[in-house]
Amino acid sequence: MFLVRMTMAIQFQMVAALSPVIEDAFAVSLADVGILIGLYFTPGIFIAAPGGALGRHFGEKQVVLAGLALMLIGGAMMSLSGVWAMQLYGRLVSGVGGVFLNVLLTKMVADWFAGREISFAMAVFVNSWPVGIAVALIGLPIVALSGGLTLAMGVVMGLIVVAFFCLLLIYRAPQDGTQPGVVSSGKVRGALFWAVLTAGAIWGIYNAALAVVFSFGPQLFVSRGMGLAEAGSVTSLVLWCLAIMGPIGGYLADRSGSRLLIIAIGNLSFAFFVVLGAVLETSVLCVIAIGLSSGVAVGAMVSLPSLILPPAARAVGMGVFFTVYMHALPQGR
Repeated sequence: MFLVRMTMAIQFQMVAALSPVIEDAFAVSLADVGILIGLYFTPGIFIAAPGGALGRHFGEKQVVLAGLALMLIGGAMMSLSGVWAMQLYGRLVSGVGGVFLNVLLTKMVADWFAGREISFAMAVFVNSWPVGIAVALIGLPIVALSGGLTLAMGVVMGLIVVAFFCLLLIYRAPQDGTQPGVVSSGKVRGALFWAVLTAGAIWGIYNAALAVVFSFGPQLFVSRGMGLAEAGSVTSLVLWCLAIMGPIGGYLADRSGSRLLIIAIGNLSFAFFVVLGAVLETSVLCVIAIGLSSGVAVGAMVSLPSLILPPAARAVGMGVFFTVYMHALPQGR
């Protein structure tokens, strides 16, 4: 599931990683490329909740496979067409598939680890996003330089195909998982609805704050005299420190059982070091502190819905959770 979700991160980051090549190939501006990047998450505002319901009715694995197929179709639309409008349509189609993966893979991890090491498992699973982004940033420009834009997009499509068959042939639902089509006790309403809504707001606001760091960090460091490449490298330290600290924080949350305390400590320290980094000149040390503190509560936050949702309601509940997340995320961009 880590590897399957990683392909979504690679496809999302593909446009940003190849932006100079895309600008030249389609004679578009950086603003146009920015719109293309943002289109990937746009369907999530409308599709996340229905996607959870589809997973509950037809089965999570089947809908995730359909999501991978949509990612593949969208990638093919972008790869095979030299028309800019088709890039936009293909990006939207890919984004719909990505939403299905985001919602239902999270639910599938919860099915396997609920009542066990759920925070640690979620932290490892969520790390598929920064790892995928790093793979795209490092690998895709090299492929594009050697073989062109079409080859780079083709490589992403190839990875999606591999993920499709790995999930199809290897993944099995846990024995106590809910079966497709089961409709009893699957509603998310009342106090449960508001609890899931709150969990989604926590996760969304956290990610919006993290997006602020990545969006404005390089500009801040350039204003302090760094070169653009150096500023980007320093900002990327947040990503690596977060990836290291996330599983550690998840393990501590599982072992201690004090998830809410860890969420409070992690996010307050994250906020403290962001403010400190904005006013002090010791950039690298503050960036490392921001990365480590931002990773402390990742597993505890993303595991919150799994702790309160009964198995029959997890798919729909995750849809609600990610709908709130998708609404909050753009606030940091």
